[in-house]
Amino acid sequence: MSPSRAGSVRTIADAPRAVTVSDPKVLVRGFRTYERYHLHLTTEEGANVHQTRDVLRSGRTVGVLPIDPERGEVVLIRQFRLAAHLITGKGDLIELVAGYVDGDEHPNAAARRECAEEIGVAPRALLQLFSFMPAPGVLDEYGTLYLAIVDASAVPQRAGLASEAEDTRPMRLKIDAALSMLTGATACNGYLLLALQWLALNRGRLETIVRQGDVLTT
Repeated sequence: MSPSRAGSVRTIADAPRAVTVSDPKVLVRGFRTYERYHLHLTTEEGANVHQTRDVLRSGRTVGVLPIDPERGEVVLIRQFRLAAHLITGKGDLIELVAGYVDGDEHPNAAARRECAEEIGVAPRALLQLFSFMPAPGVLDEYGTLYLAIVDASAVPQRAGLASEAEDTRPMRLKIDAALSMLTGATACNGYLLLALQWLALNRGRLETIVRQGDVLTT
């Protein structure tokens, strides 16, 4: 980078962009809606750009990493995913507790609800970690990750909502065993890997984070 360019570097952060976006054309309306847009924007060099882009409207989601600090355990789940089966042949995924935010539901409430539904245990406390978009090139999915403090000894062998045909199998793992998935290439769920990376970076100060953080107690 030249000195002149180095002196003009902007803050490294996502930012708004002036863009003209058409009304959506619905291509598919199923469990989620698939839409097509036409847009116009101007580059920093002044060139006019016209693009056609498709967006799968997924909306807001939550992911929850349940931890039992007293037992040194995390609680994950196994669940079948068709997309993983089709692309890798390994559809029986290890995942975080996760799900969609319903309507005007607050993400905190969704995180509590998903814990109760998918591992059969409600969190004693929640700590919001960060938000992210897993694939903004095509999804409008906006996920928020939470740390949940739970009693792992109360986790049942089976969970999930029968009304939604869910079959989730909770898994109690020692923290070291869970973190080994980061180096063993044994799991590919993005929410899970992000949460485990956070845990690996912050494991040594978990107690301080929970004690000093903005903990959302039940």
